[in-house]
Amino acid sequence: MQNPVIILGAQKLGTEALDIFNSNNVVVYCFLDDSKDLQQQEVNNVSVMSSTEDNEFLKLVGKKCDVFVAVEDSAARKGLIKMLKDEQKVIPVNAIHQSSSVSEFAWLGHGNMVAAGAVVNNNAKIGNYTLIHSNAVVDTYAEIADFAQIGAGAVINSEAKVEEGAFIGSGAVIVSGVKIGKNARVGAGAVVIADVPAKATVFGNPAAPVK
Repeated sequence: MQNPVIILGAQKLGTEALDIFNSNNVVVYCFLDDSKDLQQQEVNNVSVMSSTEDNEFLKLVGKKCDVFVAVEDSAARKGLIKMLKDEQKVIPVNAIHQSSSVSEFAWLGHGNMVAAGAVVNNNAKIGNYTLIHSNAVVDTYAEIADFAQIGAGAVINSEAKVEEGAFIGSGAVIVSGVKIGKNARVGAGAVVIADVPAKATVFGNPAAPVK
């Protein structure tokens, strides 16, 4: 990556992305954030120049700067990514921490975050715009679909599948071959030994549906 990066979102996820780019000696040009309280301030020594709708900065994307979307709300993140594709004709770059371990035989799409200490093993498949937090493990032949989020220290074992928009809490373990349905939620520390339906929420060891 040669170009500086503009990060959309200057809050918790934005600072995590900044740390990742810093670890790779990639210059972050600025943040853009819709919170007026943050605009014209500095976050971790990087300026929050304007909002995510400011065309004066967005027109730099794809020409002089790359872009990464670091907004935690899934709907807002999807909206920003659609805007970048439709209006700016650009796709966000990956943010992969220098201290993470990503196999050369893994497959990654675009706009993903792989935080410090995370492991993506051989033949794992990571879609687009996923968030893989610190020390999470995505094991051999596991699959993570678009917009899924894997919490810190979670383990997605071999051949498990996490479908689009699913959330896996910190420290959760998904047993080999288990499928987590679209937009499902797995609580922190849960051990999932059976498939989880779409939109369901499970907690515990072994994980059970929340009633």
